Amino acid sequence: MATCPECDAELEIEDDDLEEMEVGDPWDCEACGSRLRVAVLDPLEFDSDDEEESDDEDGDEDESEDGLEDDDEDADDEDGEDWDE
Repeated sequence: MATCPECDAELEIEDDDLEEMEVGDPWDCEACGSRLRVAVLDPLEFDSDDEEESDDEDGDEDESEDGLEDDDEDADDEDGEDWDE
């Protein structure tokens, strides 16, 4: 029997599901609703999957913000060049 890393609830997993499980497979905790991933098969352990999703989302936002900042800096440089001339 495995436990949820978020709420420590015991996860009830049927034998058929256990036989088909592989490392990295998703699983939902019925007690707290957390999205989990199979970390280890023997003994069965899960990791939280929420952290990975938020890291991916943050990375995408940072890239778009950097692109906008670069555009703003280019516009400022062009204005500065006009004033110097």
